[in-house]
Order: sequence, then structure tokens, then C-alpha cells
Amino acid sequence: MDRQAEFAALIEQYTNGDGMLDTALPRVSLAKLSKPSEPMHGVHQPALCIIAQGRKQVILGDSIYFYDASQYLVASVDVPVVGQVIEATPERPYLSFKLNLDPHLISELILETGLTDDVEREAPSTSLSLATVTPELLDAVIRMLRLLESPRDIAVLGPLAEREILYRLLNGPDAARLRQIAQVDSKLQRVTRAISWIKQHFTEPFSIELLASEARMSTSALHHHFKQVTAMSPLQYQKQLRLQEARRLILIQGSDAASAGHLVGYESPSQFSREYSRLFGAPPLRDANRLKALPGALVPA
Repeated sequence: MDRQAEFAALIEQYTNGDGMLDTALPRVSLAKLSKPSEPMHGVHQPALCIIAQGRKQVILGDSIYFYDASQYLVASVDVPVVGQVIEATPERPYLSFKLNLDPHLISELILETGLTDDVEREAPSTSLSLATVTPELLDAVIRMLRLLESPRDIAVLGPLAEREILYRLLNGPDAARLRQIAQVDSKLQRVTRAISWIKQHFTEPFSIELLASEARMSTSALHHHFKQVTAMSPLQYQKQLRLQEARRLILIQGSDAASAGHLVGYESPSQFSREYSRLFGAPPLRDANRLKALPGALVPA
């Protein structure tokens, strides 16, 4: 069995039906979908994503990232995106692997390997990037997934497999991006501080001056670098979080639109409904009913 076939077989072996599966491997999840999905709004965490079979698109701002088994996607910060599986059939389902990136592990590996280039003066790049899957990277991922066959080996060998995957990334085209994830005071980390603050306080109004103070940047630098990384302004980022949380409250918890809008920080029900419709393509109730009627599982971004 060749590498790609084994990679796909391992994912299919451990996914039970369509949807996302958290595995016994820390920070690793698998996905399977037997037909193309609806566009799904979500917040993409810092992660490595590799497709074993099928094809997907991820939309960030005005940019669309198409990728399949030949490329991997790296996300460097929490960023609102729209993800959609665009190629999948029952005979050849969409299959993918995701490893959430741990900045502390990356930092430790950088120090141990001497890959300590100074990234403080580097401007942070867009939070998503695509690169070619190398045989070495795919081998490391396959070795990690094989550990699911012997769970008692995971505690000892899992960290070694994860370190090899991160090592391959640090020696690839995303090396600078990963160094910025790990560098304590890089410009990317300052943007990340601003993102973390917005996520914790997204229901509250804020000023750009307050956010710049939290990020330890000037207001002009924060606005520039925040938009460079996330493809949106801090206020647009907050709006995305508010509307996604409102959608979750309506769909999962059964909240009515007025209550959901109020809970996420909207004072005007009409403004909430208008902005919800603009993002999701339909008013809250109609959107929720449409999603509930969809068969099968929805794979998030």
C-alpha cells in the first residue's frame, strides 16, 4: 500500500460515519464526509490540516484557498473563515487530518534545534497558507496515526511523532510563520493578544485604543497588522464572533433571534437581523430551519 492510500485508510478506519472525530492523540482530530458540504462559518484555530482524499475550499476575507491531498494548510491564529468540502462521494469520501498547533511545543523545538532566527522585525503574514505535502511530512503523520492501533503507546510515542511533524514544518516554507507563533513578543503574538482579548470580551463594546494597549502596539500598527493577519479589522472580527455565537445559540440551544442577538451584544434587533442575514444569507429563523433540515453531519471550518 502506498503512502497516500495508507493515510486515507487509517483515517477511514477511525472515523465512524460522517463528521469530526477527536482522537486519543492529543490535539489530533479526523474528519470524514461522503458528499460535498454546505459552506460552514467557523473560527479556524492555529492548526495543520492535511487532506487524505477529496478537496476543500476555505474563504478568508476576499481570498479563497483550494487544497487537496497534494497540499497542506497551516493557520497561525484564531480566524473566522468559511470552510466547504467541494469534492467527496460515498465511494471516495473526503478524509482529513488536523493537528492543533501548540506554541509551547514549537518554542521548545526551536530552542533545541537552534532555529532561533529573530522574527521580531518580520511583519506577520496572512493567517492561512498552503504548501506542498512532502513524503517526509506524510510519513510522520502516518506514523502518528498508526499509534491509534496501540493506545498504550500513545503517551510515550505520541509526543515524538508530534515533534517530528513540527520539525518537518519548521524546515519547510512555513518556518517563519511557525517561529512567529512561538516567539513570545513577535508582531504576530501581539496580534494574537488582541484576538484573545476580543474573544474574551466580544459581547462588549471596545475602543481601538484599549485594544492597542492590550496588544502593546500603537493603534496604527495594530490596525495594519491585524488586517494583514486576519483580512478584517478588529471590529469586523468582533462582529463575526458575535454572529457565529448567535447562530450557535439559535441552532443548538433553541434561543429566539431577539434573545440571541441581545446575548451577544446587539442592542437593536433590526440591526442584528440585518447583519445576520448579510453574513449567513438568510434571517436567523430561516437560516436555523435550513441547517436543521440538512441531512448528515456538517464538517466545520
